[in-house]
Amino acid sequence: MTRADIPVLCADLAELLRGRGPGIVTCDVGGVARPDVVTVEALARLRLTARRHGWQLVVRGAGPDLLGLVGLLGLTDALPESGRQTEQREETGGVEEVGDRRDPPGG
Repeated sequence: MTRADIPVLCADLAELLRGRGPGIVTCDVGGVARPDVVTVEALARLRLTARRHGWQLVVRGAGPDLLGLVGLLGLTDALPESGRQTEQREETGGVEEVGDRRDPPGG
């Protein structure tokens, strides 16, 4: 897959979804042998296309390489896997809110 393929994929998805009620689109990526940044970009743009038509896109069959790349790019929550719940975000340990010394205490 190349970046030039992405607009065609998005147009095909838009055509499939046009005029249908909202739902979930499952994108099976089990056959992706060597995922790269273009693969992740394609999935992200397909997700945006689905959202524009009132649908949600989930990914199925992602291997560890693709999952690692999605995580590295910070898109884990943006590209959810089918059958997996998005975890609630927790605050990073050791991070505290710092107030302005000019602010009165408790206010």
